[in-house]
Amino acid sequence: MSLADVVISRFPPPFRGFAIQHREFIKFAIVGGTTFVFDMAIFYSLKLTILASNPVTAKIIAGVMAVILSYVLNREWSFKNRGGRERSHEAFLFFVVSGIGVIIAFIPLWISSYILELRVPNVSLTTENIADFISAYLIGNILQMLFRFWAMRKWVFPDEFVRGAAAGSVLILPTPEDLYEEELGHA
Repeated sequence: MSLADVVISRFPPPFRGFAIQHREFIKFAIVGGTTFVFDMAIFYSLKLTILASNPVTAKIIAGVMAVILSYVLNREWSFKNRGGRERSHEAFLFFVVSGIGVIIAFIPLWISSYILELRVPNVSLTTENIADFISAYLIGNILQMLFRFWAMRKWVFPDEFVRGAAAGSVLILPTPEDLYEEELGHA
């Protein structure tokens, strides 16, 4: 049973059906959360050390490294039951879509840094870091995530159930009626 299945199985019954229907998006969001932490750790490590004067460069490097991790996790888990393309073609499309996503993610940071000039000495270091976080990680990543989920399903992993049932979770949670029947010994 996958992590997503464990999480979904603990949802209250009214929400469980919705979660099962959107399992792929939940997995995509878990991968996104993982790569978000990875991206942020690299970005701030670079921004606060060797790339202090180049936050956009730091964000691009962090974004590219996060995209590589994202490909592995999405291909092997989130979109495990999807495919329809040769692996090299799929990888190429994944990196093209993700490259567009990286551009989408750093545009708000670029606007914040160079148009609004929310950089030291114009603002305090605290204000600069808050502005960087909001523009790069809240606004940029939300825009990128929405674009990437849509594009991954449309172009990169277009065909559902191509890799077979053995490729991913096929957990079908019982309905309350099934559980009731089982308790009565009728199943």
